[in-house]
Amino acid sequence: MKESDMIDHRRLGRELELFASDPLAGAGLPIWLPAGAAARHAVEEYVRDLERRAGYRHVYSPPLGKRELFELSGHLGYFADDMFPPMRLSADDEFVLRPALCPHHALVFRARGRSYRDLPLRVAEIGGMYRAERSGVLGGLSRVRAISLNDAHNFCALEQVGDEVREILRLIREAHAALGVRPAGFRLSLRGPGEKYVGDDAQWARAEELLRAALDGVDHHEGPGEAAFYGPKIDIQVVDPAGRESTISTIQLDFDKPERFDLSYTDADGSRKRPVMVHRSLVGSMERLFAYLIEVHAGAFPAWYAPVQLVLLPVDDGQADAAGDLAGRAEAAGLRAEVSRAGSLGARIRDAAGRKVPYVGVIGPREAADGSVSLRLRDGRGLDPMPAADALGLVGAVVAARSGDLLPPA
Repeated sequence: MKESDMIDHRRLGRELELFASDPLAGAGLPIWLPAGAAARHAVEEYVRDLERRAGYRHVYSPPLGKRELFELSGHLGYFADDMFPPMRLSADDEFVLRPALCPHHALVFRARGRSYRDLPLRVAEIGGMYRAERSGVLGGLSRVRAISLNDAHNFCALEQVGDEVREILRLIREAHAALGVRPAGFRLSLRGPGEKYVGDDAQWARAEELLRAALDGVDHHEGPGEAAFYGPKIDIQVVDPAGRESTISTIQLDFDKPERFDLSYTDADGSRKRPVMVHRSLVGSMERLFAYLIEVHAGAFPAWYAPVQLVLLPVDDGQADAAGDLAGRAEAAGLRAEVSRAGSLGARIRDAAGRKVPYVGVIGPREAADGSVSLRLRDGRGLDPMPAADALGLVGAVVAARSGDLLPPA
């Protein structure tokens, strides 16, 4: 396909005012505009709620740490080329923008003594991390320098790993179904020759065995040389309209960080044992996720995370108060609604269609008089006038169900 014919998230991002780039901010540092921020907030809220119901405990951790933290974690030894230079405050006080969240989550685990009764301990965060990407590879939201990662680290006993990974795979499927993500394949990423890895052969063999067992019955292929430096992983791939493949979700086993940070828990017999650390991301970074979602939906997001869910159009100024009142009721019901008054009715309908708004409510003199509204759906369908409360109930039901359709099930 010619680039001009492609569904490109950079073009749609500009047209729909989802995000912007500015040389003053810097390459690879996009600014989320109000529409994009509203969609992102809805997705983040959903992901946090999904994780909370699955037993995750959410934390906040700083996006930088002392140099010693990343020396201990191994990132400076194995990942330094992808990190920003240290910031020196004094001769013995250097800070580094983190390239990953796992070192801080290891500190969460060791913030107090742990027992086998605490396991699995699931620590989650949508947190910032930073990669010193070269300017030539940066593009839109798909490759950035400031990354907001949906991340979690599950600390568990070795015998809990299989169940933990299978449950993570279930959560990934649930999140993908709600968001409209269409996985293109599963990859078991393994060690390869000529790369730098930590840990011994026995640990790697055991970790690879556990991930293969968790993928039993799941069609996948193996990718030698694609593992993280600390352990093998399951990568879930997607393909964009141009045919480019990327990873959107991942599960990684790590025997190394618990060793480096001397993490331990008290087992039932009173002995000290080392937990296994499972790195996982249900939907990846918000940036790469939205680069994909913008393209796969051609900017027409499912109603539950559309930036504006309902636009109300008074036919003329005589219905402005009725439209404003209904918009207020919609907002009170938790919907994102606005009133459009400027221009002809036809122009305003076309504008809402161009903005990919799921629902347009037209209010003429008759609707204003009897408290009703005529809904037009984004796909061109029109509904008969209905009481305003019923219209809000219809939109609210679709949003609450996180449905990909614009009408509730019959």
